[in-house]
Amino acid sequence: MLKARNIVRNYGNLPVLKGIDLDIHQGELVTIVGASGAGKSTLLQIVGTLDRPDGGQVWMDDTDVFALKEKELAAFRNQKIGFIFQFHNLFPEFTALENVCMPAFIGGKSPEAVIKNRGGELLEMLGLKDRMQHLPSQLSGGEQQRVAVARALINNPAIVFADEPSGNLDSKNAEDLHQLFFKLRTELRQTFVIVTHNEHLADLADRKLEMADGLLRL
Repeated sequence: MLKARNIVRNYGNLPVLKGIDLDIHQGELVTIVGASGAGKSTLLQIVGTLDRPDGGQVWMDDTDVFALKEKELAAFRNQKIGFIFQFHNLFPEFTALENVCMPAFIGGKSPEAVIKNRGGELLEMLGLKDRMQHLPSQLSGGEQQRVAVARALINNPAIVFADEPSGNLDSKNAEDLHQLFFKLRTELRQTFVIVTHNEHLADLADRKLEMADGLLRL
């Protein structure tokens, strides 16, 4: 599913990632933990193709992603990868359903009606059937984050990367979100890689990886 080898990333003279190897298998839920500044988010951005390494390679679905040209990589990212962030980054002027459908609209492969039907199914699955036409400002923090989860799933991605997805939620909504990830892993065979400070979520994962000093401890 995903294979990264000898990933190196420096910021100026500061080495942040010092030669990381990582393998993720389909249907896994893997968490990455570690102290602030350990390089967790940097690693997630690189394997998620949002940033390029200074050295090393990443393969996803047998594709050497950084061998792709920028337009090809953007299309690959849209089709194969979903992202969930701590701050959900919803467009305030669009409804929940419109926000969910945005990556599919950008990909432009299906008729609008098909995309909206898929978006509606996801929102219903996530318990937001009656909130589809609400703006983000009309939703609670937990509801907004579930909209972000549905948006990450709209293109049936091979893998979803989540960077501190419950970091901005209270304990109840955080626990609900964590259980949602496991439900999606089981029902959709969805693959997740989650950077988190939440020890409870980390311990429930299929695998917990720890980052320290720019390296992964398995």
